[in-house]
Amino acid sequence: MCGIAGWFDKTNNLNKHQHIIDNMSLSLANRGPDEDGIFMRKNLCLIHRRLSIIDIESGKQPMTKAYKGKICTIVYNGEIYNSPEIMSELRSKGFSFFGHSDTEVVLTAYLCWGTKCVEKLNGIFAFAIWDDDEQRLFLARDRIGVKPLFYYEYKNGLLFASEIKTLLKNPIVEPKIDEQGLYEVFLLGPARTSGFGVIKNIKELLPGECATYNGKEIRKKKYFTLRAYEHRDNEKQTIEHIRELITDSIERQLVSDVPLCTFLSGGLDSSIISYVASNYYRKNKLDTLTTYSVDYKDNEKYFQKSIFQPTPDSDFIDLISTAIGSEHRNVLIDNSELFNALYASTLARDLPGMTDVDSSLLLFCKAVKKDFKVALSGECADEIFGGYPWYHNKNILFEDTFPWSRSLDIRHSILKNGLLKNGDEYVRERYLATCQSAEKLDGESKLDSRMREMFKLNLDWFMQTLLDRKDRMSMYSGLEVRVPFCDYRIVEYAYNMPWKLKSLNNREKGIVRKAFEGLLPDEIVWRKKSPYPKTHNPLYFKLAVSTVRKVLNDKSSPLYDIIDKNTVENIIENPESITSPWYGQLMKAPQILSYIIQTDFWLRTNNIQIEI
Repeated sequence: MCGIAGWFDKTNNLNKHQHIIDNMSLSLANRGPDEDGIFMRKNLCLIHRRLSIIDIESGKQPMTKAYKGKICTIVYNGEIYNSPEIMSELRSKGFSFFGHSDTEVVLTAYLCWGTKCVEKLNGIFAFAIWDDDEQRLFLARDRIGVKPLFYYEYKNGLLFASEIKTLLKNPIVEPKIDEQGLYEVFLLGPARTSGFGVIKNIKELLPGECATYNGKEIRKKKYFTLRAYEHRDNEKQTIEHIRELITDSIERQLVSDVPLCTFLSGGLDSSIISYVASNYYRKNKLDTLTTYSVDYKDNEKYFQKSIFQPTPDSDFIDLISTAIGSEHRNVLIDNSELFNALYASTLARDLPGMTDVDSSLLLFCKAVKKDFKVALSGECADEIFGGYPWYHNKNILFEDTFPWSRSLDIRHSILKNGLLKNGDEYVRERYLATCQSAEKLDGESKLDSRMREMFKLNLDWFMQTLLDRKDRMSMYSGLEVRVPFCDYRIVEYAYNMPWKLKSLNNREKGIVRKAFEGLLPDEIVWRKKSPYPKTHNPLYFKLAVSTVRKVLNDKSSPLYDIIDKNTVENIIENPESITSPWYGQLMKAPQILSYIIQTDFWLRTNNIQIEI
């Protein structure tokens, strides 16, 4: 993976703004620590920072290629998992290749099929192509939205980048946040409305969206949308097809010219990936697969069982690692270091995030990067196969709200009285719009109809939050993390699978468990879902308390006139009163305090002005 950015202005000579361009490039250095490149024209600049994974010598960017007089230049971030098939098809049409990089495959596909090239691609990507003949930019983002692409449109010009911080390096973009942005941070965060960059006038391409820009206006087009169709496979066929799809997706994503490992938590999803990867390595006579897990110092002393986290991962990791024969390494994180990484994780994400889980993942990826440049991870199986408790608790399932943030009461209570008074309507509109976007079939049961809505809610919101987290925390350390369950073929098939099949044997991800029964140890196959591990050490809470008090007593803090100190103090004194998570499954009192700390740091660091 890499970092990309660009600037197109029909009336401005960009050669006079090299220092701005250099600053934009430097802001992406973590995403691409291996190489950097800039393509310059009077009115155009394309910026690339490379993390070299495939075709290290011939995959340099920006990359320019010509065919029959047509010249195009690309900056690209991602991986294309059906590159061999596309390359073969293009060769049959008379195209030739000077290397074997995905970048060249995408660029050649554009030379052949134009803007329809995106329909051919199976992978995770965000890219921009300058079409010299048409004098226009073409931008595209992958179907599921694994790779980010933000943009800022102004009169006669367009800026785009992999990250918000890069756009903020250009003085054309003013760091301001209005009432809508505050809704996003305080009432939806760490989730974010797709397409909205929180900073005023910063937007992003939606998953499955592409766009053209010629200096006048940006024209966007949705090239991928989930469609409802009848599921015709019986139970046996469904089990076999799911196993084949998942296995094929994992094996396609094991291609790399540099060392590769897998994340292994001892849960079903990461165990499946590690099992398939280990078999692939043996079959192809590759080195022993290395697997990684994460935990916290002294966590075994303080672990607290809950409905969301019934068992610690450590009980299962040794079992599956031994079964598949991997070389396993456990990353142990210090709790003080975890807390201090809140700041780096905010810088990485460009927004306040999932607090200790973000910082943990950042530190974890930093440790893995010491020996590997690519990892595979089990994100997103829970969203598409019904792994979360809110799919199975009927009281929550049919509750008419976001299931991972069911009440806004605690969110309103930490704000000064009367602030964001129209926020409930804002959140409600986004919830309803998502439910209405779920395409259904006539005659579906109430349960299957609601499950389609839940699928879309999880896909468009919860999953996007986790994908954003994984991309930012990993790329901040220059580590590429691939997510095989995000293959759009799996997503499409799962969307149209009846709930009775998806939840086979009345279990979360029942169909996936059945598909790999007999291949993995039974203890792994039938283990109850457990989320990314969090720290239970009271030291973390103590550090959060002392820091948040400093923030809220600092009159120079941007939050001084926004946050209700009495409510926060009550949370500090009575942390057990937070019975429902702020967001997701594990964000309670320590995480609420950490979120306030991250928000203060984010506003200060970016000199963001609040307009309300």
